[in-house]
Amino acid sequence: MARGATRHVCQSCGAVHPRWAGRCDACGGWNTIAEEMAPESVPTGAKGSRNARNTNARSIEFVSLDGKNEPAPRKRSGISEFDRVAGGGLVPGSALLIGGDPGIGKSTLLLQAVAGLATGNSAVRCAYISGEESIDQVRMRAERLAVTKAPVTLAAATNVRDILATLDSDDAPDIVVIDSIQTMYLDALESAPGTVSQVRASAQELIRLAKRRGITVLLVGHVTKEGVIAGPRVLEHMVDTVMYFEGERGHQFRILRAVKNRFGPTDEIGVFEMTDAGLAEVANPSALFLADRDGDVSGAAVFAGIEGTRPILVEIQALVAPSPLGTPRRNVVGWDSGRLATILAVLESRAGLQFSGKDVYLNVAGGFRISEPAADLAVAASLTSALYGLPLPGSMAIFGEVGLSGEIRAVSQMAARLKEASKLGFTQVLCPHWRGKVSSNEIKLRELSGVGDLIALFPDQTTASPRAAII
Repeated sequence: MARGATRHVCQSCGAVHPRWAGRCDACGGWNTIAEEMAPESVPTGAKGSRNARNTNARSIEFVSLDGKNEPAPRKRSGISEFDRVAGGGLVPGSALLIGGDPGIGKSTLLLQAVAGLATGNSAVRCAYISGEESIDQVRMRAERLAVTKAPVTLAAATNVRDILATLDSDDAPDIVVIDSIQTMYLDALESAPGTVSQVRASAQELIRLAKRRGITVLLVGHVTKEGVIAGPRVLEHMVDTVMYFEGERGHQFRILRAVKNRFGPTDEIGVFEMTDAGLAEVANPSALFLADRDGDVSGAAVFAGIEGTRPILVEIQALVAPSPLGTPRRNVVGWDSGRLATILAVLESRAGLQFSGKDVYLNVAGGFRISEPAADLAVAASLTSALYGLPLPGSMAIFGEVGLSGEIRAVSQMAARLKEASKLGFTQVLCPHWRGKVSSNEIKLRELSGVGDLIALFPDQTTASPRAAII
């Protein structure tokens, strides 16, 4: 038998190469190029015939921007944290992609969600299709989660053709979980499951069926060592919602974060706590993140942040110690290491602090990850407190962006940050200049214009006692 034509495809970005190479020229990934069978036929383009526009094409209809549409109906799972991240519930005909590290709890979360959907509304039919685990394994998890009585149908399959034939019927379920998309395959393609062509084609067929039948499809995706969903980048463009399930293995907290949502706000988060009985919702994550906080330790600062539409207070911890090495360490957990280098440079150049020859360790307590620049001022305050050995007041919350010239810039949603800080009992806030009004008289604003104002809050080190606190 003659060997079919092959091509070399990057498994990270989908770029096609004429021959194998150790490094992909498109995305720069190493050892990501694999040999695959080339498609038998290539679709013709739009310029195939001069008369194609008159024979096969048809004109499209344009409408005006002014019009009224009914709001998309939502199906709620009963898990408020999951529904919030999804934009208020699941929309019929939508496709959601949930990614996360192995063992982080993706399958547990989705099994609890579909069980809540099927139990809360008898008209919603849910199905769970597993390509990684057997039915017995899924039943064992359901027994541990105490959802065995939920009317959810199970199946173990990996052939997309069989799945499509089952779902393309009048009695098809309303919500389907595919766990995971990397295990699905189309028998029309010669490549192995998990390759770029299989993942893209399988997801495309499932999404097309979901749009035609009005089925909500939840796709579970693996992540690479860089923390992004494995497979072609186009997979995230094909779905309506992309969620990441994050968390440190040493912590019991899990964060569900929406990085794309066509039916709701992006950067919305839901907080869960991993327990023996599954994932439990955390209604007030700020209080939970600050539960073990000790206000008399230097280097600890409370940051008033915003994740999506939700204000969250977390503790940022810094430690500055003499370094025995020629190149001091810079260790960061939960924040951008490049941003830390920028803040250290600003404090040294604009405020005269000396961090050279000292190891710097920065940690966001609770396994939380911060991405917004509003945490700059809280990081600068914790670093200064750790350098001087002077604790910040336990009743102080901090937020603000630090510029390269040392100025403190205003950030968005300052009123929501102040309201959350006041609700949790904080009486003073370090923040940029704000023209608004404080809703509570119990909180005091200490507005700063630059990092020099921050350093001035600490006592003079030539006269102050070593353990004095700032005023």
